[in-house]
Amino acid sequence: MSLKVRKKKNKSGSTSIHIVDRTNRGYKVVESLGSSKNEDKIEALYQKALNRIDELENNLLFISKNNDRKNQLIDILSQVTTDNFIPIGDELIFGKLFEDIGCNQIFKTINSKLRKIDEKIFLFKSLVISRLLYPGSKLELIHYLEYFKKQEISIYQIYRFLDTLYQDDVKTKIEECVFNHTQKIMDNTITLTFYDVTTLYFESENEDDLRRIGFSKEGKLARPQIQLGLFTTLEGYPLSYEVYEGNKYEGHTLIDILQKFQTKFNIKNKPIVVADRGMLTNANIAYLENNNYKYILAYKIKNIDNKLKEQIANLPFVSDGAIHTIDIKNKEINYKETINNEDIKKKIKINQKLILTYSSKRAKKDKRTREKALEKIEAKLNKKNIAKSDLKLSYYAKYLDINDKCSIKYTLNNNKVLQDEKLDGIKGFATN
Repeated sequence: MSLKVRKKKNKSGSTSIHIVDRTNRGYKVVESLGSSKNEDKIEALYQKALNRIDELENNLLFISKNNDRKNQLIDILSQVTTDNFIPIGDELIFGKLFEDIGCNQIFKTINSKLRKIDEKIFLFKSLVISRLLYPGSKLELIHYLEYFKKQEISIYQIYRFLDTLYQDDVKTKIEECVFNHTQKIMDNTITLTFYDVTTLYFESENEDDLRRIGFSKEGKLARPQIQLGLFTTLEGYPLSYEVYEGNKYEGHTLIDILQKFQTKFNIKNKPIVVADRGMLTNANIAYLENNNYKYILAYKIKNIDNKLKEQIANLPFVSDGAIHTIDIKNKEINYKETINNEDIKKKIKINQKLILTYSSKRAKKDKRTREKALEKIEAKLNKKNIAKSDLKLSYYAKYLDINDKCSIKYTLNNNKVLQDEKLDGIKGFATN
């Protein structure tokens, strides 16, 4: 194979630049670089073609087809081991996406005294890509870079960088970058925001202002933890996040993160807020109503007033996917609003729709959960009187009546159990 650059005159008066293979007296066009009538552009295309030939001639496929260099290729490959290979697929795909989003530039735009900017950009990009390909702790980046990139970094570099990431100006820039990208791919229209909170525990037993022992969704009740509140779009694209103390009630995080979200991004058309039943508090509903937010909140069907509960129990849910709607008009709710560090009691009247749906799979799960709870409580009642400590965070407490004529004594209320059964499989959502 012998590569040459050819200039070809066209009938239109332009000149085309081709890279051709002149092997075996004929020629074959390998690549076309373009055409032009302008002499300067023609010369530029010609020089580009010459440089392209150098690239092609160093290609292994070209070498393998060239008898004069085939032995050279065989000699090179005979000395190659797996240690000579570095995978680049992650950089070609995820690296390209990372750069398209634009977050690789944030450390250059921050008005701070950050040192070693290039190192920080490298660590940020590497942390993101490694978490996508091989999810693990942040320290797993050490093994990722060592195994796949033949690069070594220290644990202290990662610790120092994580401290940098949580500086207010850096965190804000990252959120702005992600939000702007999300808004761009959503055609600048964010209709829905989903909000949820999760807990992240620490192996350490020591608490501080942030890491506190609280209700753990991971079942680590004796470990200090933090809470992470996250907003996403319907498609799952992240919008904003905040970190909260581990012992904070998750329902108390919604107002704070909404206020910060609105302040940071100054959204003119407020999106619909969708959240689970942990956010269904009077204070949250009052804030959403008073600030003109539309919302869809999961409803606590089994913890509502008896009149509404009876109304729901009498609805005909005959098959999976059956839906009923109950209009709630002029419902008055009491809430507290903190003004100048003082809790002020207030009231608001609201109109909602309660959307109810049924699932036989959920009904079976509800039944199993109740049966397990009743087994536990009957075992306790058979052994001894139940103390208040037995009721802490217990599912079955709602089935008990207190007989306190002389000493506190708990008895099973079978009527409450029967009422609970009527609501098996029903899930509700409150919306304005």
